[in-house]
Amino acid sequence: MDLIEESYKRLFPDKEFPYNTNIEYNRRLGNFNANIRLYQDIISINFNLQWKKIDDEIKIGLIQHLLLKILKKKKNTSNIDLYHNFIKNAHLMSPRKESDQVLEEAFLRNNEKFFYNGLEKPNLIWGKDSFRRLASYNFHNDTVTVSNIFKNASLDIIDFLVYHELLHKHLKFNSKNGRSSFHTAEFRETERMFPNNERIEKEIEQVIRGRKYKRSFWDRF
Repeated sequence: MDLIEESYKRLFPDKEFPYNTNIEYNRRLGNFNANIRLYQDIISINFNLQWKKIDDEIKIGLIQHLLLKILKKKKNTSNIDLYHNFIKNAHLMSPRKESDQVLEEAFLRNNEKFFYNGLEKPNLIWGKDSFRRLASYNFHNDTVTVSNIFKNASLDIIDFLVYHELLHKHLKFNSKNGRSSFHTAEFRETERMFPNNERIEKEIEQVIRGRKYKRSFWDRF
């Protein structure tokens, strides 16, 4: 069975399938990641090697999700729901990595204060000097990454950034018409439960401005 053609026909049962297809599995992509490319009449999909042993019905959901993106269509299917439910629990199959001590301590404080010690510890690492993506949570490999610009920031800031990402791990995401929503009304309401969050957000902005100024100053020389 050609998975791409089957995925397309389930999405659009009244349409002919006008493409040639190519699927590859490799280790270049991150855990349970995949990407799609449409060039002329060829649809190519690269899967992380971990997908090779996953049930075809789940892979069809992923392919449908990718097809809707490149075709700029909105639709939902039972396979897409199956794929999203799989991703929400993909962290259970992800290997544990050594976490940074400062970020791990931030996790422990948050887990005790807000989650009643009910969250399993994710991987916690520092990322690059990013001014746009301040922190992120990767559902595929259960990893919280915090921008390196906050490495010497106050514990309040670090705790708040980690708290925000732990909310993603805790609340997961909503899916509709092939689109995923991460910052829902419930998410925003729960985020505001963090003490002094407005003050901390202003301090985060100050850190960003300070680091940008410092970088531009040294770039002159």
